[in-house]
Amino acid sequence: MLDLNHKPTVLIIDDEIVNLQILADILQEDYHIKIAKSGTKALEVLNSSSNIDLVLLDIQMPDISGYDVCKYIKNSDKLRHIPIIFVTSKDSKEDEEYGLRLGAIDYITKPFYQAIVKIRVKNQIELKLKTDLLEKLSMYDGLTNIKNRRYFDESFERLCLEARREKLNIALIMMDIDLFKPYNDNYGHGQGDVALKKVAQGLQNSIKRPTDILARYGGEEFIIALKDIDKQGLEKILHRIQENIKDLAIIHEYSNVSNLLTLSMGAVISNCQNINKEELLKISDEALYKVKNSGRNNYNIVVL
Repeated sequence: MLDLNHKPTVLIIDDEIVNLQILADILQEDYHIKIAKSGTKALEVLNSSSNIDLVLLDIQMPDISGYDVCKYIKNSDKLRHIPIIFVTSKDSKEDEEYGLRLGAIDYITKPFYQAIVKIRVKNQIELKLKTDLLEKLSMYDGLTNIKNRRYFDESFERLCLEARREKLNIALIMMDIDLFKPYNDNYGHGQGDVALKKVAQGLQNSIKRPTDILARYGGEEFIIALKDIDKQGLEKILHRIQENIKDLAIIHEYSNVSNLLTLSMGAVISNCQNINKEELLKISDEALYKVKNSGRNNYNIVVL
């Protein structure tokens, strides 16, 4: 079944107005419809839209052929996930084979039966929605419901590239729950899971901007990346994290640091011009271990 909370968007590309109208009439009850009357217009729509779920694509167009539009989509990191169905009068097996080899997931020849078009579009849209959902779930930590290490690593790579291009500082904060093993050992793994969920929520409440990235990095370790920030702004966030974790008031009788659950944090701030993400991760990790070795429940900032 299609997700009832999401009405998918279909882009129809054809230089014949009649074909556009017929396909739009067939599908408009179930989908949002976008149209493009040429290959050139199709590229404009594709590059300006972020919510296209499927493309119906004619092949024979006077400016840019459907084959070339398909190549463009499949060679684009931003667009390649969009499924393409050719709808064309080119009906030879060689044409169909070529279209499928370019990356299309289906091939419908004109004249077409309306019911067949509806079924094939429905099947491919449902498959895409399921694939998108699985991809989204693969980026989340199942316990804490925040992003996971895979998501962070991919997003942090992009963040470093953006910071380098825009000449902005980024900050990286690595965090470790202090003495979590004795907490787990004495209170049980069930309570340990509850504590991890609460800490994740406390950290989520500590960051405000949509560009801020928070993830569970593994075990009792969390990580945050911040774009366009100075040392003063970073210190404010670190203080906010400390207060939010303290306000959780998670009792830890087996800690020699505090009677409450606490965090140690290592942070690095850099403009990324002469350093890569692996080096930033290493520096923030080293800053974290300095805090852990000097008494925990504190933070250390390295400015590059």
